Amino acid sequence: MSIRILLVISLTALLFGCSSDKVKDDAPAAVEDLTSQQANAGETEDTNAQAYGTDDSSTSGFSQLDDPQSPLSVRVIYFEYDSSEIRSEYRSAIEAHAAYLSQNADTTVTLEGHADERGSREYNLALGERRAQSIKQQMLILGASSSQIRLVSYGEERPEVDGHDEASWQQNRRVEILY
Repeated sequence: MSIRILLVISLTALLFGCSSDKVKDDAPAAVEDLTSQQANAGETEDTNAQAYGTDDSSTSGFSQLDDPQSPLSVRVIYFEYDSSEIRSEYRSAIEAHAAYLSQNADTTVTLEGHADERGSREYNLALGERRAQSIKQQMLILGASSSQIRLVSYGEERPEVDGHDEASWQQNRRVEILY
């Protein structure tokens, strides 16, 4: 038993002998008081900082595009079957987008034309292009520049709703306005 006791004592001494309770106290930690700097931070002007969506004026385009009450929030224009004629309910939205583009010459928009699955692939690509073209023409008449508007037609290739009924087809006959 004495060997066991010696072994236990040796192991205990070895284990506790390796640990150290000593904390290095070479130098105190530096503490910096930032409260005065934070208090004065609001008083200094940072010319590089820019906040979006905080200005309610008409010069701040960001808030106009994101305002759900604005006609600019209408970004999908729907069409009747086999038609590229703009429905009267969307005229005010198109007018708002055209006005926005004319006031923001550096802004570009893409008009994506879509069609439902009925008709040939080629026909639907042409129909999607005609739909996007009709919105572009309206925007040009209302003051937008041709260089600001890109057209692309996906025809039936990117349906919004997968379905083979009138409700699905109505959602797929559209032009999406993308900023």
